Amino acid sequence: MLKNVLLAFLLLLTTAAAPVAPSFRIAKLHYGGGGDWYANKTSLPNLIQFCNQTLKTNIAPDEAVVELDNPELFTYPFVHMTGHGNVVFTDAEAKNLRRYLAGGGFLHIDDNYGLDKFIRPEMKKVFPELEFVELPFSHPIYHQKFDFPKGLPKVHEHEGKRPQGFGLLYKGRLVCFYTFECDLGNGWEDAGTYEDPPATHEAALRMGANLVAYALTQD
Repeated sequence: MLKNVLLAFLLLLTTAAAPVAPSFRIAKLHYGGGGDWYANKTSLPNLIQFCNQTLKTNIAPDEAVVELDNPELFTYPFVHMTGHGNVVFTDAEAKNLRRYLAGGGFLHIDDNYGLDKFIRPEMKKVFPELEFVELPFSHPIYHQKFDFPKGLPKVHEHEGKRPQGFGLLYKGRLVCFYTFECDLGNGWEDAGTYEDPPATHEAALRMGANLVAYALTQD
């Protein structure tokens, strides 16, 4: 009898200690045109770790890399895009991205300085009927787990402009959030990469967690 109890207890310990498989993955977008889509190599792993700690999510620790013509695009609830240079979407890629976003997906575009003039016309291929609009500071994306009453944190200075958060709203739903003059992804990178103060690094991660939380919970 005691042997059976001990075996049951050991089985319970083994089961409790077994790692839980990740619930999902998030992805970085590999786009065409020659721009450095691969920039900020430590940003998403750090953001994922922060979300798993603070939001109690169960995201796979390493991000996926996905192209717009890959059917796996539709398996990722959150896709992150960054870079400094040229971006080109083919017509087929633009159509597929529209299907992904209209079907419930979420795209975060982070201007790593220099992306703006390229990404705006490419997103016009995706939603020709929509314009990027600056979201008010009262928008729920700024008030998830962490509160940002003044909008996006400013991570890096480039032209001295204020950080802005633009959105594409499709049938009333925010499908794409574009962070401009902010360098949010740089703020997610390993502490010390850019000699940012710890408070800036923490603010960037908190805002990033808000983006993930919003993408996972919006209707």
